[in-house]
Amino acid sequence: MDLFDYVDLVGEKAVAPESILKKYFGYDSFRGEQKNIIETLIHGQDALVLMPTGGGKSLCFQIPSIIRRGTGVIVSPLISLMQDQVISLQENGIKAAYLNSSLGLKESRLIEEQLAAGELDLIYVAPERLVTPRFLQILDKIEIALFAIDEAHCVSTWGHDFRPEYRKLSFLSRDFPKVPKIALTATADKLTRKDIIRELKLDQAKVFLSSFDRSNLMYTLEPKTKEMTQLSKFLNRFESYESGIVYCLSRRKVTEVCAKLKAKGYKAYAYHAGLTQKVRRENQERFIMDEGVIMVATIAFGMGIDKPDVRFVVHMDMPRSLESYYQETGRAGRDGDTSECLLLFGRKEASIFKHMIRKSDASASRKNLENLQVETMLGLCESLTCRRQSILQNFDEDFRAPCGFCDICLEENFPETAEDITEKAVLALTVVYRLGDHLHYHSLIDMLSGESSYVIMKDGFHHRPEFGIGKKWKEAEWKRIVRILMSLGLIRLEFELTGKQFFKLSHLSLPVLKSEEKIYARVHKPVPKTTRKKKARRKAKKKTYARKTPSLEYNSEPITNDLWGALRESRAKLAKKRRIPAYKVFHDATLREMAQKKPSNLEELLEISGIGETKLKKYGKIFLSIINKDY
Repeated sequence: MDLFDYVDLVGEKAVAPESILKKYFGYDSFRGEQKNIIETLIHGQDALVLMPTGGGKSLCFQIPSIIRRGTGVIVSPLISLMQDQVISLQENGIKAAYLNSSLGLKESRLIEEQLAAGELDLIYVAPERLVTPRFLQILDKIEIALFAIDEAHCVSTWGHDFRPEYRKLSFLSRDFPKVPKIALTATADKLTRKDIIRELKLDQAKVFLSSFDRSNLMYTLEPKTKEMTQLSKFLNRFESYESGIVYCLSRRKVTEVCAKLKAKGYKAYAYHAGLTQKVRRENQERFIMDEGVIMVATIAFGMGIDKPDVRFVVHMDMPRSLESYYQETGRAGRDGDTSECLLLFGRKEASIFKHMIRKSDASASRKNLENLQVETMLGLCESLTCRRQSILQNFDEDFRAPCGFCDICLEENFPETAEDITEKAVLALTVVYRLGDHLHYHSLIDMLSGESSYVIMKDGFHHRPEFGIGKKWKEAEWKRIVRILMSLGLIRLEFELTGKQFFKLSHLSLPVLKSEEKIYARVHKPVPKTTRKKKARRKAKKKTYARKTPSLEYNSEPITNDLWGALRESRAKLAKKRRIPAYKVFHDATLREMAQKKPSNLEELLEISGIGETKLKKYGKIFLSIINKDY
């Protein structure tokens, strides 16, 4: 788009997105599809954006809200996320505010007056607030730049975080047809994407599907042995100022793990629904404001936390679904720095989840889906294939192993023992190829094991030559094989919105069927020496990984500890004085670039990534004085 194309949109003065990006956010160029998304909204078109956590979704609606006439209305379900983003925008010199239950009546009325007067570039509201008669009256009187619906997966009953109030937002397309709308999410499979489009009436929206690959995250999945010893060994890899999250399945376990970490001298705090709101709020604030904090929590913690420098996420128990695992690990490394994700798994968690699903009030189709999500997650833990490939295939993204940055693709973490399950995999893939359109999960297991269930008998499949093709193995073994194949993306269980389910092969299955690739899985008993030798040869080809401390290097150029420490100390003092998190002053990456390039004046400092005009005025001279000292 040419600069002059923006004239009609912003009045007398043309404004290019790049100039807004540099002026307010301090960056020279957009990433991935950001610019195309921004231009789509500027031109008044709708968009559906799927972008990983840390991929820069917020800029996609913040910049068009600044450029277009009127106020951008941002719908968010989380108070903490609203507040965090508004603080960041205000720090960058942008006129933004939020309306939610944390504000008193006087504060709310003042913000409503600013909104009505057209003094705000962005206003953040919860979906419940958006649909109130009072707020709708204000919207009828103001010029609206756009509507942004964040965490859009909440609209779908097929998603992992369904919220009924999100379904009321369909009125936006009906009542504001000329206002562009953007729905954004970091986690949505194909079925959830269809639901978002249908429920929000975004049939004409342009879909932007970015890569879900978080290449800076290191994935490690280990079976539980001595879990506190495993956790301690993992935490020893990190510096004392680096923060992280440790997830546990139960409140009791959160309390136990937190107490043990405190006894070892860690700054650990607990977070779960059993604590008072005051304690939860105080602990969350410590995590956001301080360095070197470990938050031990249930999955109640994390949504809306925008802390960019989380260096690790640990799961002490297996998550409920691969989608949940992806979302929770995505809270690490939002700043793009190397971060690590450790999962300690056992089969007990799968039994707990299935019991919870069985006792729930969900529909039969929903229970089926949730059970299969548990099976797929367990299959990922049991498999010995590149984690990144398995995760991305479940988001319909093609990625070929090895990634070089997960426990399977690295020598030091690869198991000494493994079972070759290729023969069983080929049998299962063959049945899916021939009968997949007619089989759901349980009927596939029955076909393989030779169990004559009602469905098999009714459809006459017990007369097929494929029936009982793997009867020499038990039903439990076929469940293991099928869930591993699902987790690896070799077979996919398709769900229609009606609830019907059926299997189909993916292109990844072809090399296995052609005997060009083998499939390995974990075993819990010794395997023959010949297998170990074969695995040893395979191991020799893998790369080793030694964790680097990102804070002590930048683009392979060394940074002195003294300068790095002085910059961090100054940032901490400024943040404390302004009562904001340290990363709101500058991200670690910005400090490292300062330390490496050592700018000598304000003009050179403005060239540092992450420094815009507002922050240059606020902090420029302070940091220049530190850099110019003799380090």
